[in-house]
Amino acid sequence: MTKTKYMDKTTPYPSLFAPFTLAGRPLRNRIVHASMNTHMAQDTRVTDRLIQYHANRARGGAALIVTEPISMARHQNVSYRARAWNDENLDALKRWADAVESEDCRLLGQIQDPGRGRHNTGLNADAIGASALPDDLSWIVPHALTVAEIHAMIEDFACSAARLQRCGFSGVEISAGHGHLFHQFLSPWSNVRTDEYGGDWEGRTRFLTELIAALRAMCGRGFIVGLKLPGNDYVRGGIGPAEAATIAARLTRSGDVDYACFAQGTHGRELEWHLPDSNGPRAPYLSLFRELRRAIPGVPLIALGRITDPAEADKIIASGEAELVGLGRPILCDAAWPLKAAQGRARDIRYCVSCNICWDTINTHLRPIACVNNPRVARTDEVDWWPSPSAVRRRVVVVGTGVAGMEAAWIAAARGHEVTVFGRSPSVGGKTRLHSLLPGGEALSSIYDYQFAAAGKSGARLELGVSASAADVIALKPDAVVLACGSRMLPPPWLPPEVHDAGLVPDLRSAMSTLLGHTTRQSGTAIIFDMDHTEGTYAAAELLRALFDRVVVVTPRECIAQKTALVTRQGILRRFHEKRIETIALAEPRWSEGFGEGKLEYANVYNGDVGVIPGVVFFAYATPRVPEDMLAAPLRAAGIEVRLVGDCRSPGGLLAATSEGHAAGNSI
Repeated sequence: MTKTKYMDKTTPYPSLFAPFTLAGRPLRNRIVHASMNTHMAQDTRVTDRLIQYHANRARGGAALIVTEPISMARHQNVSYRARAWNDENLDALKRWADAVESEDCRLLGQIQDPGRGRHNTGLNADAIGASALPDDLSWIVPHALTVAEIHAMIEDFACSAARLQRCGFSGVEISAGHGHLFHQFLSPWSNVRTDEYGGDWEGRTRFLTELIAALRAMCGRGFIVGLKLPGNDYVRGGIGPAEAATIAARLTRSGDVDYACFAQGTHGRELEWHLPDSNGPRAPYLSLFRELRRAIPGVPLIALGRITDPAEADKIIASGEAELVGLGRPILCDAAWPLKAAQGRARDIRYCVSCNICWDTINTHLRPIACVNNPRVARTDEVDWWPSPSAVRRRVVVVGTGVAGMEAAWIAAARGHEVTVFGRSPSVGGKTRLHSLLPGGEALSSIYDYQFAAAGKSGARLELGVSASAADVIALKPDAVVLACGSRMLPPPWLPPEVHDAGLVPDLRSAMSTLLGHTTRQSGTAIIFDMDHTEGTYAAAELLRALFDRVVVVTPRECIAQKTALVTRQGILRRFHEKRIETIALAEPRWSEGFGEGKLEYANVYNGDVGVIPGVVFFAYATPRVPEDMLAAPLRAAGIEVRLVGDCRSPGGLLAATSEGHAAGNSI
């Protein structure tokens, strides 16, 4: 076995990088890459890209990796999940295990089935469950598994685990949280069976008890069997901390479980608890883990949930709150997170911002996993990547200091080019900086903070507070120009041009720039007209709610937040209702003379019914954006090579901005 050489005796995080033994197998540190779907399997086959993704995390210093769910029972035929219930992937499974285990990292395959759980609406004829009760989110009613079908699934899972063992995997993790099938059997809310797999706790835990026993009988000792359980699903009549403690104690008392971890939420209004975002505290579940670990004495615990910083992780281990720390999104964001932390290079880590765009790519768009702060996911050179020098040194100008422009700038400079960056603002970050100053946005600052530091390290020259003209750019005689000038919001069609031109009704971005820092409450109503449907708009609404008596979001669509991931939208909806932020859907404002008197009329987009909101003292619009690409034509006319990135090319989100800036910086 070759070992990644990354640790020395002077690591600033000694507890996190202390070795550990799990089921007789050595772990070089306490860092676990928690299971994340990648959508990198294809037609149920293990692909080179899937192997590379996990090999990179092993090479980056993780001690143990739990894969995404693997199809391990005959009824599981999802195309983007690797199949292990027959021998069709045998050679590829061996290559997968060898790629990870050869880096002194243990590889565990995850056993999971969504059961009745579904993130999207629509029918699912293949849904199965403990009982014929509707899924809380999609309202799909599953086929209730028969006893014979349960027995067949247990046999399939055990045989597939043995196949993984023969291929070189170190173990498996049973995913029994997050509202998936096993969770559905455990919960009184979703299991109303009257046979031996329902009724009391003995019945509801029987499926898992028998599965754990079957895995041990088939694979023996020394093969790691981990168990992810619900800690709190936040469902009335479901599994709270007391029930979770009872379940955990029952399932671990045999001694056949080598570690446990606890997941939160379920498939329903509680979905947001799966992946806590930056609208809540860091490591939000530690107090729950302290309570639950008393139920599993002697069983190692993996702490999970928005643990992003090495010091944070080290403290969890040092305090005895857990034996291991599970990092999913942070190691997606930077495969070398452990390597950099061990070497005292925490400042070089590209930190996870807990935006959950990764979740959106795999669950909404059904594409391979992606990250706003890591444009090189699963590439062969991903681990601790730094740009390679260019064969030819060029003079490069970047116009715009948002995340697209800064990504292009630091990479081009790191490749050895002479880079000058113009930015209208005195600070870098663009609209991402503005969002970072709004409620729940603080973590976003790490994106442009990293870029700014890398640009300085690489020798880029920043001209901030300068609105560069075409003449300014041409005067530098650049070989190439990257335009990252962003975009501007279009005034809504119902707003009279003379009113807009007079500046009486601002766009939301301009309005927030003015309001930031204000703390004095004002009487009256604040209104946002929402054709944007992204997180920044709703963060602005939360800021307004702290300043005004009433906040109303008016949108012509049937509901808000339609451009956000479902897991994010659930949190937005919860906060809106908790803070009493109102929404009026399927409506557009109508301009009237009463607006000057604080009255806003709006009309239903279908039937024209009119409503009035009185006492309006603030109004702004968040609308589709158009590129600020005016410099492109004169620069091209001057014979200069021009590349457009981010909103300046086509208004989009953070993922497009960083990936396009990254590509531009590397291609110049």
